[in-house]
Amino acid sequence: MNAHPVNAHPMDHIPVRPLKFDLAEGQVADPLWSRTNPEFSMFINALGVHVPHFERFLVKTMRAYRGDIHDEKLLGEVQALIGQEAHHAFNFVKWTAKMGEKYPSLPALDQGAQNYFAKIFAKKDKKFHIGFTAGYETFTFLGGMIILNRYEELMEDADPTIRALWVWHQVEEVEHGGVAFDFFKASYPNSEAYRRFMVLFAFLHICWETFKAYRIMVKGECRYRRLKDKLKAWKFFALFAWDLAYASLPVFARSYHPRNHPICNGEQNPIALAWREFYRQDNDVLTLDNDKMTSLLKT
Repeated sequence: MNAHPVNAHPMDHIPVRPLKFDLAEGQVADPLWSRTNPEFSMFINALGVHVPHFERFLVKTMRAYRGDIHDEKLLGEVQALIGQEAHHAFNFVKWTAKMGEKYPSLPALDQGAQNYFAKIFAKKDKKFHIGFTAGYETFTFLGGMIILNRYEELMEDADPTIRALWVWHQVEEVEHGGVAFDFFKASYPNSEAYRRFMVLFAFLHICWETFKAYRIMVKGECRYRRLKDKLKAWKFFALFAWDLAYASLPVFARSYHPRNHPICNGEQNPIALAWREFYRQDNDVLTLDNDKMTSLLKT
């Protein structure tokens, strides 16, 4: 059993869970995997195209510069972050490849995202690498909280495998949500203006990359042929981007730390708490059908 005490705060413990999801032919019937909210499926799929390439960029950055960090606690958290993100990237690369069968233009966009992160690691300096990582992780952490808090609205009825993939991902993004911030502050304690700038830079990058993939998916789905359906899809995109932007406002305070964000504190999300306990009891978390979610929430 994977037992350890229940956390007082979601960032108190960062376990590495080496999960591998079955995304083989026939396992997932429809890329619009949330029957509750197909537009959310499309948005999170689009976001997930460039996410694994960022995650590998993060891993490369942390490995390159962790030797400059002398705080043993932070070093342990960095190692756990590397482990979590490496497993995320492994699974999401497979899911993007699977979606490429439905959306023929997607593989080129995927390759472009991979090339972008390789280029900025080669050409940008250490401060940019660490700053961009911290800025980007702001939104993976906030996105994790928003999605878990709106679980019923976004994916109450969904494909068991992809729902399981995203619940796992969002739980872990919250768990390690303070590590990149702490890494930046340890490296550049007097560069608050630069940190804020990189939050804005990362937000614009995320929105643009997600927009490009989302546009491909809207064009590739028959349900969005009519103008009113297209408008519905783009309304969801705009509102979710707004939610991310609004949630990021506390990030610009000088006293900010991810542990103290208004939507992430000691009052933990019940889905995350239940999922962690379900995993600790050695249950299968690689699929989460409706019956299993009901059981999970009773854990």
